[in-house]
Amino acid sequence: MPSVFSALNRIFRFYYDGFRTMSWWGRRMWVIILIKLFVIFLILRLFFFHDFLRRKYNTDDQRSNHVLEQLINSK
Repeated sequence: MPSVFSALNRIFRFYYDGFRTMSWWGRRMWVIILIKLFVIFLILRLFFFHDFLRRKYNTDDQRSNHVLEQLINSK
């Protein structure tokens, strides 16, 4: 078990040292990437990808039957 903690510690230190010594430009790029991920996964999901199945059907069986029918009857 100590080898697992040792490996995790080395991995953490690797990334920690890398981000700590990163240039100004690299930090700015990571901020842009994180903002983009936030927009993609949170904002777009909230406003454009509503949970259609949970609103329309009450049980998991009804949801699964709807999905099965859509898969079988799709053309």
